Amino acid sequence: MKAWSKKGFTGLALAMILIMLSACGNSSSNAGQAKNNAATEATATTAQASAEPSASQDNGSDAEKYKDVVVNIDASQMGPLLIAKEKGYFEEEFGKFGAKVEYQTLQSSSQFLEAIASDRLDFVRIGYIGTITGQAAKVGFTSISEGSDGGGDGIIVPKGSSIQSIADLKGKKIGVTKGSSSWGLLLRALQSAGLSASDVQQINLQPDEAQPAFQSGQIDAWVIWEPFRSSQINTQGAKLIAEGKGIGAFNPAYNIVRTKFAKQYPELVVAYLKAYERALEWQNSNLDEAITLLAGLKNLDEETVRVSLKNNVATNNPISDEATKNQQEVADILFNLGELKEKVDVSQVVDNSYIKQALADK
Repeated sequence: MKAWSKKGFTGLALAMILIMLSACGNSSSNAGQAKNNAATEATATTAQASAEPSASQDNGSDAEKYKDVVVNIDASQMGPLLIAKEKGYFEEEFGKFGAKVEYQTLQSSSQFLEAIASDRLDFVRIGYIGTITGQAAKVGFTSISEGSDGGGDGIIVPKGSSIQSIADLKGKKIGVTKGSSSWGLLLRALQSAGLSASDVQQINLQPDEAQPAFQSGQIDAWVIWEPFRSSQINTQGAKLIAEGKGIGAFNPAYNIVRTKFAKQYPELVVAYLKAYERALEWQNSNLDEAITLLAGLKNLDEETVRVSLKNNVATNNPISDEATKNQQEVADILFNLGELKEKVDVSQVVDNSYIKQALADK
């Protein structure tokens, strides 16, 4: 495990890193992106003729347009993404256009955004905080659907801990992935209890670092998403002291796409959402089988998976006004805390045209 005491980032530092990554994204040597660049050069005339294509445009089945196109997806998250990968739905939907798929395994919003900024990732499901910090850092992405109801984040403490409530976190060491949806939960939870971010010691940790720190007592609490949350409760006796529903927060996760990719291949954005929708429908219609499949893939017990899916309900809906309103409130909180250097209008990165077409074509 890396030394967790050296992992802290400020919101501003994260933004600067992402901006730098975005600036140098064109120099990425990633093989999948190189193929995408080749496809871009081969179809420059088409791209120039339509600088702002929408999901409703029919770009046909021009074989040259998709020759050597590789779609990069992070499909490691439990639920429809992982199911679509295992069932081959992404390959089937993108294969209709002659495009291929490659998968990445990343851990958190900051890693997702870095990969998008450097043109190494095209699609991912990301927490609402990630879309806010990514937008503030000028990362080129578009939010294309609500991918879950965002109920999976929670604040947990070890078995036998004296911490009973959010107020008891004052002065404690809290493990959290800065820039993630769990970080957003922590900030809102502290605010609900009349505490500020400076009242606690935030230790910036990725999940693979936070888990051993939590179990060994190096941190007093861990703010984390599913399935880590349920796994610690079911196998280690950890206790949940707060979650989004308890503080009135509705902040779903979003399916997002790299904007440059979406402008060049809008029909592939619809294809991604169709594959996601197929996986969601299969999961809902075959829940027990889905639980067994996911438990095996994630090396988790089935009860943990069942509870995780129940806590963090997967969706694939147009992004609602309610979601945007709540997200804007969080963005304003982050600005007031100094975590963002300027205010953002979260609605500016939302485009529901792709999901509307995907659902209409069912």
